[in-house]
Amino acid sequence: MFKLSCMTMVAALTLAAPLARAETPINIVAAENFYGDLAKQIGGQRVAVTSVLSNPDADPHLFETSASTARDMAAAQVVVYNGADYDPWMVKLLSAAGRKPDTIVAADLLGRKPGDNPHLWYDPATFPAVAKALARDLEKLDPAHAADYEARLAAFDASFSTAITDVAQIKREHGGTEVTATEPVFGYMASALGFKMLNYPFQIAIMNNAEPSPSEVIAFEKSLSDGQAKVLFYNSQVTDKTTERLLAIAKAHKVVVIGVTETEPNGMTIQSWFSGQLAEIKKDLTGKTM
Repeated sequence: MFKLSCMTMVAALTLAAPLARAETPINIVAAENFYGDLAKQIGGQRVAVTSVLSNPDADPHLFETSASTARDMAAAQVVVYNGADYDPWMVKLLSAAGRKPDTIVAADLLGRKPGDNPHLWYDPATFPAVAKALARDLEKLDPAHAADYEARLAAFDASFSTAITDVAQIKREHGGTEVTATEPVFGYMASALGFKMLNYPFQIAIMNNAEPSPSEVIAFEKSLSDGQAKVLFYNSQVTDKTTERLLAIAKAHKVVVIGVTETEPNGMTIQSWFSGQLAEIKKDLTGKTM
């Protein structure tokens, strides 16, 4: 009787082992928290996600890797990052990890390269492309739940499409509006909205921690003071004396000022983040809520 019970127990444990392994979450490391949010939306409870850049009050350009980040990378089965030289430290971390997890690079999916505007997530095509790549990767790693990942992908695509529905409306009603920015953070979305972006060389200089030329500074200030620029977008995570001066000039001349961020704000999803920014733009341009 005792022998039979032991054999039965061993058999039960043997059968249970594969199930336990199958239910172990897939480890995903995302360089930026919006890609981490996306991974959670596509993977649900079947993934464990770590986002490296997650503090909305920090300057992403000043980020330095740590031992804990390296440990997370060493355990990752899937890695998601932006590319286009926005997060070059990810390449070093991947090399130091000593293993090759499945890697999804947004820039590669969109055909972007170093030298292009690296703030790819504001391109409406980015999140759907990364979401699809994530779903395919998870289906490969966990084929038993492929249908679940497909359903989550469809749900994300539908909700994100709803969140940015007003892009077309704003473009239709305000396309051609001249705007400017302290950095090219919002550049891809501004283009999708049909806005005409002014002072781009100035923005590139600021993004690269370089001093804009005197002529670029004069042109920027003039676009605000003479009413040419109707909106000033600024990176609310990175402000300095130059940015503060431009904000003061814009406000003095009643130019609409809108802050944008390089990381997803706390308590938001990709969808609420984007829809909120679009709502603010429309309200400021028309005085109406969306």
